[in-house]
Amino acid sequence: MKISLFAHMERDDPNHSYAALYAQFLELCEMADRGGFSGIWVGEHHGMDFTIAPNPFAQLCDLANRTSNLRLGTATIVAPFWHPIKLAGEIAMVDIITDGRLEVSISRGAYEFEYERLSPGLDAWTAGEMLREIVPAIKEIWKGDYAHDGKHWKFPAVTSVPAPMQDPHPPLWIAARNPDSHDFAVTSQCNVQVTPLWQNDGEVADLMDKFNTAVTNNPNVPRPKIMVLRHTYVGANEADLSRAAKKLSEYYCTFGAWFKNSRPVHNGRIDPLSAEERAQIEMFSPDNMRANNIVGSPDRVIERLKHYESLGYDEYAFWIDTGMSHETKKKSLQLFIDEVLPEFS
Repeated sequence: MKISLFAHMERDDPNHSYAALYAQFLELCEMADRGGFSGIWVGEHHGMDFTIAPNPFAQLCDLANRTSNLRLGTATIVAPFWHPIKLAGEIAMVDIITDGRLEVSISRGAYEFEYERLSPGLDAWTAGEMLREIVPAIKEIWKGDYAHDGKHWKFPAVTSVPAPMQDPHPPLWIAARNPDSHDFAVTSQCNVQVTPLWQNDGEVADLMDKFNTAVTNNPNVPRPKIMVLRHTYVGANEADLSRAAKKLSEYYCTFGAWFKNSRPVHNGRIDPLSAEERAQIEMFSPDNMRANNIVGSPDRVIERLKHYESLGYDEYAFWIDTGMSHETKKKSLQLFIDEVLPEFS
């Protein structure tokens, strides 16, 4: 099972400069490159001073000049925010700049906050339709002289300029949760990215079951790869792990507030939840965060990841955004590199 790193610029202090945040993001990525990770994944988000990644392609182009060994991926491009012609061309250009190291994961998106601002009136169902329309369209644009007459986009014949470096194009991944999404990914010959978020390993097994069902239902299609993405923290002792569980609880309470889109937002920052409000959200309790996410000693983390490997996952993405300090993240990442990663080399 390959091990990759998933990272945003993550800001919990409004006095923390974006330049400093970006330098810290780079440091984590360079550690992963030196340490033997297989790849880096960067997301796409807009207007949210929480997970900062307005254009993952820009960051990946920079990382291409700072790393030597890593695959460089988007996780994810939000389909409704792109035009097929623009997306096909930008993917091809970044594939060239990264010397053929690019991977592209695409999703329908998740936050109503972003939908309301970039595409007013958009809902999750329509965003899903757009995902299913854009993926085959960009594949045809890469082939050349393709005209499109779909529900969401219409354009005369066009060819991607430039063409991708990888043949026939960079590997494509689909962020999938429900059975229809898994089936779409498999029939489209795309790899699959899943995340159980705050849920336990039963959800990890269920997502694999959905993937396997889609593979079984499409016997004439080669089995694609599947990756699971989870918040991860490797701790040195009990006190360290307890602090990590508390910070993850705070992180997920903020994540949940963004997802519900029901609290005021000022200058990109959501009104924070009080300690009393957080304490009422049982599913995000520190105990649940420690039990469900990959939070533990090196031996415990190895045990959990070996279980995922036995389920059939081809890749595990270490999600490092946790609301913790940069130095704390570095210590966890280094401990993972030193004591966990060798088990998967």
